[in-house]
Amino acid sequence: MAAHTSFSALARSNALVRYMAALLALVVAVAIGRAFGPPMGGLVAYALVFMALAFSAWYCGIGPSALVTVLALAALKFWFIPPVQAFRIPTPASISGMLALIVISAAMIAMGETRRRENEALHRAHGELEDRVRERTAELDTANHGLRELTARLMQLQDEERRRIARELHDSVGQTLAALTMNLTAVSAEINRLSQTAKTVSDSLALTEEMHREVRTVSYLLHPPLLDESGLASALRWYAEGYSERSKIRVDLDIPDHFGRLPREMETALFRTVQECLTNIHRHSGSLVATIHLARANDEIRLRVEDRGTGMAREKLVEVRSGGTPGVGIRGMRERMHQLGGSLAVQSGERGTTVEASIPVTQSSELVASAIAS
Repeated sequence: MAAHTSFSALARSNALVRYMAALLALVVAVAIGRAFGPPMGGLVAYALVFMALAFSAWYCGIGPSALVTVLALAALKFWFIPPVQAFRIPTPASISGMLALIVISAAMIAMGETRRRENEALHRAHGELEDRVRERTAELDTANHGLRELTARLMQLQDEERRRIARELHDSVGQTLAALTMNLTAVSAEINRLSQTAKTVSDSLALTEEMHREVRTVSYLLHPPLLDESGLASALRWYAEGYSERSKIRVDLDIPDHFGRLPREMETALFRTVQECLTNIHRHSGSLVATIHLARANDEIRLRVEDRGTGMAREKLVEVRSGGTPGVGIRGMRERMHQLGGSLAVQSGERGTTVEASIPVTQSSELVASAIAS
């Protein structure tokens, strides 16, 4: 099939090839007929000549087919129609046979040319369709690339806004609440003799301290200062402790003691991925244990978050693996990894769900991390 397609393409593009192929088919037919000798050779020659004519009409076009028809008539008369080795036609039967050969050849040429033109039209239509498919594919790739860039920019703006809000809460509201706490403490000491007033002030002081703690917690959850000051490992340890207290889910951390610093974008992406995974475990899995593994291996950072919950439904897991993620969380984690040249995979079964992420660490990113650490 492949050889047939290759010859058809070559014959369409080169007229010389069509003529040579038609002549070669005729030469082979006549040679085989002569090899058999009379009277069997004539019958074989006629059959093979008809096959050569059919081949020429089917693949080579009008010109080569007409040439082969003329040469076939001459060859048959010269070598196989008595008197042989002469072009004189003595009997009406011989004339009728040659006329029949001409009519049959003309019919074969007409059918072959019709088929060849239909094939050429089909080939052109197929080429145009392939061009359209390539154009649509290129447009789709461009649109997907633009969407990924927009998603990355939105995530970057979201992280910057979280960092700004956290800083504002800590610097403005936090300082004001601290001053108010000191004032109320002084007032409480001065009016300690008035029990009812002192009790009211004490309650107000307790409420203020609770509000202070809530503001600090919200600020830290938006963007923990440890992530910028001490790095990813310290921020994850702090977050895991707070998460365990709030959710009553035990978090086992497996992080090397000397993990070191990473570029800011890489640390932020890994921290947000752990946040999203732990949030999903609390909301959906029903697991009482979560495990976080973070390590460097073969010039890349590898993160794995596991639980021992109920796992995902099969339909949802297929949708997640195919890229058609129904929620924003997994899509956001995958886009963060993709923008840093990494990848994210989700495995789920009866024994729980595992999320694995990997990010390559280049020499330039190592230099950036060293500058942050210093």
